[in-house]
Amino acid sequence: MTLTRDIMTPAPRCIGENDSLSIAASVMSELDVGALPICGEDGRLKGMLTDRDIVVRAVSYGFDLETTPARVLAAGKPYTVDAAADIQVALELMQEQQIRRLPVIEDHRLVGIISQADVALALSPEATGVTVESISRQAAS
Repeated sequence: MTLTRDIMTPAPRCIGENDSLSIAASVMSELDVGALPICGEDGRLKGMLTDRDIVVRAVSYGFDLETTPARVLAAGKPYTVDAAADIQVALELMQEQQIRRLPVIEDHRLVGIISQADVALALSPEATGVTVESISRQAAS
């Protein structure tokens, strides 16, 4: 049985909930990633922040990127999966919720991220195809 911890990218870099959006954008650029977990002072996951959030939500609403903290864009409780869960649980959640990056939690702490790339590198072409297709599907009008 493959577990989520078996294919996740471990020890993801977080952006602090009080760090500015400009810092988050710089970290994304430095790491060449499109999303970062937002972590609180307690080390727990508070949300996810994407480059799209910064552009579409923050810039379009006129937020000051130098002073607006990342927590402002951490809307709702993020979907997560336990590190000891079967990978199928993670795939189903990614597919159902159309999530490209899924935080992996162990003992209430962020320990990894499962991305579409992790799925593609670790699983069968069939599992990868179904997952990517489901994540990318357009909602029916």
